[in-house]
Amino acid sequence: MVKQKKTIRKIQSILFPLLLLSVTACGQQSATPANNGQETPAANQPAPSAENKQFTIGISQFVEHPALDAAREGFVAQLAKNGYEDGKQVKIDVKSAQASMDTAISIAQKFEADKVDLVLAIATPTAQAAAQTSKEIPILFTAVTDPVEAGLVKSMEQPGANVTGTSDMNPVEEQLKLVKELKADAKSVGVIYSSGEVNSKVQVDAAKAVADKLGLTIQEAAITSATEVKQAAESMVGKVDAFYVPTDNMVVSSIAAVLGVAEAQKIPVIAGEENSVKSGAIATYGIDYTKLGEQTADMAVKILKGEAKPADMAVEMQADMKLVLNKKAAEKMGVTIPQSMLDRAGEVIE
Repeated sequence: MVKQKKTIRKIQSILFPLLLLSVTACGQQSATPANNGQETPAANQPAPSAENKQFTIGISQFVEHPALDAAREGFVAQLAKNGYEDGKQVKIDVKSAQASMDTAISIAQKFEADKVDLVLAIATPTAQAAAQTSKEIPILFTAVTDPVEAGLVKSMEQPGANVTGTSDMNPVEEQLKLVKELKADAKSVGVIYSSGEVNSKVQVDAAKAVADKLGLTIQEAAITSATEVKQAAESMVGKVDAFYVPTDNMVVSSIAAVLGVAEAQKIPVIAGEENSVKSGAIATYGIDYTKLGEQTADMAVKILKGEAKPADMAVEMQADMKLVLNKKAAEKMGVTIPQSMLDRAGEVIE
């Protein structure tokens, strides 16, 4: 019996160190994962893929007014229709520059620091700020009249860098023709525009180019801030037969000042886009900014899916344009809208 116990203790003394060594080795193996120290995903939790990634989109809008608001809202709504809903598949960060170029630059710098997946710049100044700040992040613009003149793209067909989008170049000649339809004896048209907006100067130049053949002359009034809009309109009283309000962000955001002068002096106002007509101008022949925003969103979806890059995506324009009339505005400005115009209008605001 004593001999048996001694034999058992001898076996234990041999096996115990071997068992301890085996346990230690197993412990060291589990503490050193095969993926270089990174935690291995559980079998039922696959690694994230591009399909379930939440994208971040930064929206920089130069100023709040109905046209730019409509472009933004159309963009967000169309993204959702394509399966990119804010708060779910995408996180959308909306900023307003409040008509300040310095603020637009600060917003662009923040989006660059945040490394957003895509930037939507609404209007020329914010698009310029974004393009100057980031050379890698995909940038889409909308409500930009002439992206080539603004230095945003090399050409409309081949943008060539990380920037592309949709243009709101309006049919200036067709819009000025409306002046003659409403007031056949009109000779002079007043145009108020911001001297700091490239897109506005493009429209003024376009108006000058077609004015002669329409029997019109263009009277210009350049402003540097929204507070100057009313004074500019008043300075033209007695000198012009009509006002033409281009898609100038500063002027459109203060269009009530122009309309107040126009109604008091019975001077008809023709606008560069339909939201200004809804606000009180008499007529426009132009684009739908909600649809323009939707068109831009379709471009964004292709970029987010990796199907296209801005450098190879041609700048798009809106093909469908319509005549929009405001009968109440015409009455306030002492103008009767001809039946021929009403018959071909795409929308008549009573």
